[in-house]
Amino acid sequence: MPLRWGILSTANITDKLLDSGTDQQFVAVGSRDGARAEAYAAEKGIARAHGSYEALLADPDVDAIYNPLPNSLHVEWSIRALEAGKHVLCEKPLTRHPEDVDRVFDVAQREGRLLAEAFMWRHHPQVARARELLESGAIGDLRVIRSAFAYYQGNPDDIRLQASLDGGGLMDVGCYCVSGCRTLAGAEPEIAAADYIPGGHGGVDVSLVATLRFPGDVLALFDSGLAYNGGAALQAVGSDGSLAFVDPWHGNDAVLELRRGDGSVERIETGPANSYALELADFEAAVRGDREPLLGRDDALGQARTIAALYTSAERNAPCPIG
Repeated sequence: MPLRWGILSTANITDKLLDSGTDQQFVAVGSRDGARAEAYAAEKGIARAHGSYEALLADPDVDAIYNPLPNSLHVEWSIRALEAGKHVLCEKPLTRHPEDVDRVFDVAQREGRLLAEAFMWRHHPQVARARELLESGAIGDLRVIRSAFAYYQGNPDDIRLQASLDGGGLMDVGCYCVSGCRTLAGAEPEIAAADYIPGGHGGVDVSLVATLRFPGDVLALFDSGLAYNGGAALQAVGSDGSLAFVDPWHGNDAVLELRRGDGSVERIETGPANSYALELADFEAAVRGDREPLLGRDDALGQARTIAALYTSAERNAPCPIG
């Protein structure tokens, strides 16, 4: 039987899961505002609404929790859900603190429950195809990875611009760039360097540029932010060519452009797919024990260690070792 999901809050991102075409059952929603929970449940066709997060976690008919709370609440409420006997899919980024990654995954292991970080883009077939091409030597030896993800956030009160809620461009969209660089490199970075422009409430990063050094003399560079319409990009450059995603993070235009040294360009289409539905299917298969989840503790640790090093580098105005 499909998992029975409970949604921890009425955050807009949840609509992506509800509209993904998945056969998963969303049976309950919880909010600190009971009226908001009731209205959301009625609008989305969800059977039960709870007027507190605690009540949702106590619901015996909920198998798994989707946690899209503000970044600063990810670890706390994921732990509470795990201790309540629920599996947890936590929206990205799980945390910027590596020690908290170990803490929450230790709880999941102790409770015998599954925890995964919701980087939906990783589940799209174009990612696996890109890795196959790189590993087959389609662009020769990998040298440089380029990435970007930025948009203009015009609401000064948005949670992404609140330092107290672990906001900032790196935490919101730059974490995709970190994930993209790590995925294409096929390894963890060794050194991080970053600089950013502060803004919002509390001085969050609204424009950030960064470099990462990977084993094998591979360099990555990216920019991310909330103060400019920078679009989205992910490209691997090698000794014999390059491979670029047309739409890396959403996969709505699932095309890879392979440029060879002779100047030829091949467009490789991987076909339409809903990353959110695939993410949920992967999670359910892991809960059933059919396979390991695509994204587990090691990947979450790699993300958190890199993000932590990038912030440390920016604060110290010096490159920072990762580890």
